[in-house]
Formats: sequence, C-alpha cells, structure tokens
Amino acid sequence: MTQAASIAAEDATRAKPLVLVPACNRLLGEHPFYIAGKKYLDAVRLAGAMPLIVPSADAAEIDVLLDMADGVLLTGSPSNVHPSHYGEAVHNPALPLDPVRDSWTLPLIRRALARGIPLFGICRGTQETNVALGGSLFQAVQDVEGHDDHRAPEGQPAAVQYGPAHAVDVAPGGLLEQLLGPGTFQVNSVHGQAVNRLAPGLRVEARAPDGLVEAFSVAAAPGFSLCVQWHPEWLAADNPQSVAMLTAFGQACRRYQTERHQEGHQAPHR
Repeated sequence: MTQAASIAAEDATRAKPLVLVPACNRLLGEHPFYIAGKKYLDAVRLAGAMPLIVPSADAAEIDVLLDMADGVLLTGSPSNVHPSHYGEAVHNPALPLDPVRDSWTLPLIRRALARGIPLFGICRGTQETNVALGGSLFQAVQDVEGHDDHRAPEGQPAAVQYGPAHAVDVAPGGLLEQLLGPGTFQVNSVHGQAVNRLAPGLRVEARAPDGLVEAFSVAAAPGFSLCVQWHPEWLAADNPQSVAMLTAFGQACRRYQTERHQEGHQAPHR
C-alpha cells in the first residue's frame, strides 16, 4: 500500500477533530470547580467535532495542548476579561472576573492563531480574542453614549433572555458574508461588555444597529477564525445561521486534522 493510500485509509476511520474548550472557574460552596456549559459542548458536536474541556494550563502545557488540537472554541461566561489586560481599572467591582482563565486563554489564543488552528469565539471568547491581540473593551456598553443596552432582561427565563434581540448587518466581502450571504439577520444579546478598540489585524464581519462590533475575523491568521458577540450555541440546531457557522468551523477543524496527520506521516522522511 502506498503512503497516500495508507493515509487515506486511516483518515476514513480516524476520530473526529478534537476541539479544546476552556473551562471557567467557579466556587460551589467553599469548593473550587472547573466548569463548561453543556450548550457549548453540544455546539462542538453539532460541528462534527469532539470537545475536550481544558481546566487550565501553564505556559509549558499550552503548546502540548495545541499539539493535539484541531480547533479551539472559546465560550461565553458570566465573567469578564480583567481590564488590566488592556490598561484599565475595573469599572464595576460587583461584576465577576476570572483571572485564572485570562492567564492562559490569552496566550493560547495567540499561539493557536499563529499555528493556523481554527478558532471560534463566542461572547467572552470574542472579547478575549480582541484583548489577546491588543484591543480593548467597553466595560459597560449601556453607559457609552450612542450605544444601546445589550444586556439580557433581568428576571426572565432563558428562553426570553436568549431570544432574538436585534439585527446584525453583515459586512460585505468577508467570511460571514461568504457563509451566510449578504444582508441582516436577528441575534440574541446577553452581554454588558463588547469591543471598543479593535485589535490590529482584525476584520469587522458584522455590526449591530448602534454600530457596535458584533463579529470579526482575524484577517492575518492562516486558518479559519470567527468571533461573534451573540450566542449562536443557543438552540443552535434550529438556527440556520448557527448551523452554517458551526459547519464551517467543523470543516476547518477536519482540514486542519488531515493536514496535521499528513505532516506527522511525512516528518520521519524529512
């Protein structure tokens, strides 16, 4: 059997692409826990990939994790990125932070993008990516003149909080237009923070009616990258835009997996 045939045969039976999903840090009573929302793991599976929850990582472990990864999905979270990472003080100390997650996801993002590993960011994950690459955030969008209140209505069930809230306008010529077509569509909105200064090398993919950046891609990255401020993982299988984005992410993970596998076969012959 030729090397090409051997690779093809193994590819047919290979496991699904492996997608890293960073965990958040929570105290349940007096006990610390690592957690990741089921809806994000379900979204990874809808994309045709296999999720792996990563509790945390030190500097040496990040590259070990990326060596085995075919994609990264950055989840939303009640916590915010600590504003010290973009040179600001905390605006509202009552809001939750997760400095442990910050400490390793920010370098993880930079290294994953440099390798061309597909990356999909959702809500906090979008904010993390912008900060990791040198951007800043509005810490309270509702307090910024000219912007709407993008938070979910308090005291309502999840079905209401995650219901359609406003339209987004897809930017022409970008990845999102390629996946979804031109025009607008409705999204949910459950965030108090959002992109302020867009990091260098990022391309705006969609905006809210008030001009807020709702999606971007990393123009300089060699692989698939898409970050969205809304929550496409919510009832994703019933939402055509969510399915299209997750399918594209899953296909990119599969391509990366295939390329990584081929390089592994070729390495001994170099």
